[in-house]
Amino acid sequence: MQQVGRQARAASQQASMAESGLRDQALEAAASALEDSAATLAEENNKDLEHGRESGLDAALLDRLELTSQRIAGMAEGLRQIVALPDPIGEITDLSYRPTGIQVGRMRVPLGVIGIIYESRPNVTADAAALCLKSGNATILRGGSEAIHSNLAIASCMAAGLSEAGLPEHLVQVVNTTDRAAVGALLGMNQYVDVIIPRGGKGLIERVMRDSTIPVIKHLHGVCHVYIDDQADRDKAIDVAFNSKTQRYGTCNTMETLLVAGSVAANILPDLASRYREEGVELRGCERSCALLGDIKPATEDDWGEEYLAPILAIRIVDSFEQAVAHIEKYGSHHTDAIITQDFDRARRFLRVVDSSSVMVNASTRFADGFEYGLGAEIGISTDKLHARGPVGLEGLTSQKFVVLGDGHTRT
Repeated sequence: MQQVGRQARAASQQASMAESGLRDQALEAAASALEDSAATLAEENNKDLEHGRESGLDAALLDRLELTSQRIAGMAEGLRQIVALPDPIGEITDLSYRPTGIQVGRMRVPLGVIGIIYESRPNVTADAAALCLKSGNATILRGGSEAIHSNLAIASCMAAGLSEAGLPEHLVQVVNTTDRAAVGALLGMNQYVDVIIPRGGKGLIERVMRDSTIPVIKHLHGVCHVYIDDQADRDKAIDVAFNSKTQRYGTCNTMETLLVAGSVAANILPDLASRYREEGVELRGCERSCALLGDIKPATEDDWGEEYLAPILAIRIVDSFEQAVAHIEKYGSHHTDAIITQDFDRARRFLRVVDSSSVMVNASTRFADGFEYGLGAEIGISTDKLHARGPVGLEGLTSQKFVVLGDGHTRT
């Protein structure tokens, strides 16, 4: 692992001196290599699938692990979409003259070396490597042991692209061991690695947060809320609350708790609950919700802070805007929260006081996504407050440095 770190640091320094167009050339060549190697990728993926079946992986995990021809084509297309994104590196902003005559601005630069620790889906290998490369960074990828053959095969395609563009092959490295000790070693390599990004379940992210000696960009979980205000449009409220829960269940921006103002609950909740039942969503409610809807399960204290990632929804009737905000602050995860209201002042207040990485008015929480925000591909969603917050695209994988332009200026 120390050798991997040294190679990544050296490669990042070499890449900083290369022409920017070479990164796009490498990604385009890697996309072609993925398409040309489809048969080999499928063969290596089958090794992982066979081992997964023998190890007792459930159907959902096996599905995430599988590289179908469509998914391989999707990886190649994903790389080409990243090629099409504007290159952030070297951009100078906020350039202005100071009274002394110097010009001061900020230049966008790579972070350096990014370590990414992730689980299951092998397509993350291509996505993450491409985003790091486009933003001028070297990356060390440590995928799950269940996808080792698939990840190494994808890495060989990325290496082919780097070679064709004349860039250092060590800009993208996949850790080639399934030994769990490799994760601990990576988390301690602060002399080589500038940031760690974990992608996976709560257990993985908690371990990274606990053990890393390197700054981490992460979100622990997504306990997202929709609050239906007493000034909400009824139809909008029902549509947004339904979509926020049912458009897709297993994502971090799916609503897990619905808050409804008491004065409109009887007018909205029965019809909304009926739609949820038709969709197969299990409802768990507060005492007032249970009394109103009749046949739903009583919610426990644990339900309010639960990320279900499943067709289960907690419902609470609240007496005021302030009570809704207090609930979000106490039980939420600072990921994504929305208000449904026609009251402009209240909407603005919600945007101001709710402390989440994405805060929405009259829109589904499912929009909290890099593509939907116009960022292109994303490497994850950060609930941290330092450096990057919300969907982390290319700009989130960069930093800024001050640049000063003078003409022989000296300070008096």
